[in-house]
Amino acid sequence: MTRDDVKPRLLGHWGTTPGLNFLYAHLNRAIAQREQSTVYVTGPGHGGPGLVANAYLDGTYSETYPDITQDVEGLRRLFRQFSFPGGIPSHVAPETPGSIHEGGELGYALSHAYGAAFDNPDLLVVAVVGDGEAETGALATSWHSNKFLNPAHDGVVLPILHLNGYKIANPTVLARIPEDELRALMIGYGYRPYFFEVPDTSGPGGATDHADAHRRFAVLLDEVLDEIAAIKSRTDDEDRPAWPMIVFRTPKGWTGPAYIDGKKTTGSWRAHQVPLASARDTPEHLQVLADWLASYRADELFDADGKLDPRIAALAPEGQLRMSDNPHTNGGLLLKDLRLPDFRTFAVDVPAPGATVAEATRVLGQWLTEVIRLNPDNFRIFGPDETASNRLQSVFDVTDKQWDAEFLSPRSTNIWRGRAGWSRCSPNISARAGWRGTC
Repeated sequence: MTRDDVKPRLLGHWGTTPGLNFLYAHLNRAIAQREQSTVYVTGPGHGGPGLVANAYLDGTYSETYPDITQDVEGLRRLFRQFSFPGGIPSHVAPETPGSIHEGGELGYALSHAYGAAFDNPDLLVVAVVGDGEAETGALATSWHSNKFLNPAHDGVVLPILHLNGYKIANPTVLARIPEDELRALMIGYGYRPYFFEVPDTSGPGGATDHADAHRRFAVLLDEVLDEIAAIKSRTDDEDRPAWPMIVFRTPKGWTGPAYIDGKKTTGSWRAHQVPLASARDTPEHLQVLADWLASYRADELFDADGKLDPRIAALAPEGQLRMSDNPHTNGGLLLKDLRLPDFRTFAVDVPAPGATVAEATRVLGQWLTEVIRLNPDNFRIFGPDETASNRLQSVFDVTDKQWDAEFLSPRSTNIWRGRAGWSRCSPNISARAGWRGTC
């Protein structure tokens, strides 16, 4: 390797990418075995290199962009377009196969994941939440989306809190509180947390047992997916389930250079972005980069023409079971045109200035009521608090509310739960509405 092989400026975020790759590989194994339709939402969207790479390795990227071929020239084009004018962004972007969540504007991973799961009962949405992102108000609030999830009629969200300990230059809060406190927080949100840790062995003489880490996580993932399947099978359960989630603790920049210029890199904030952005500057840095890249033994994974070893390629799911090819991530494949009423029939007559008393949003609510009536199976309003405040409450003439937390009987303080509660509270519930009610 010479300095001419290295871009003048290296861009991107390395710290989160190893964890995203690790999870992607394990989900591929589980998806192939279980034939489970799965969407992968990555809150730390600046881990875009990992998602682009995995879409390339399972073939979807080349199918979507035929000029990015499965050979040395295709690899060259893939690398050169990354974070380059006229190329692709360094974040997970709309043009990344399998992406519905950009991730650069942190805080919305869980809300997007739950949005994808609603009304898709056979879909599993795995949502990786970065521990820096977890400190945002939007993300902290969206943990509560499980109170709106109906096990019978909606899909499942599996949150994975990726604790690698640091933001760009600071520690993260959830990585620095005691495990019991973090467990209590997740239980308080209504989840059943599972903990997994890869210890930081990047110090002198340390070596991670990668095979052991993979074995342990494979066992854990199967346990979690079995629990989800059991919850989905309990159609007569009247209590809101505690859905599983995983706390996934790995060193930041795992498998990267342990030290650069004598300073700890892997397992520290220095691994957040590209740890060797100055690889061209000195022979020593260039050698660190060469040794780092060689540690992945690419010669064992690709043939001389740059094509992935077929035995490795066969480990990924096939067709639309690939997370990068899931039809739920391409709205154009599943999109249904809405039947929209003519808005002009809802116009307010104003014969003279100031002669009519009307509210714009109340009229909007009447129009939306008709939208719901015309599209009972593919239109949903999500307004956990402000539907009535915004004068849209006429929609409840044609649809019920959905709620899966505790609620009170309208005639007493007794707490009713589950489907029995809904049937007592709103006897006119349709079969499709499931747990929706008007309490």
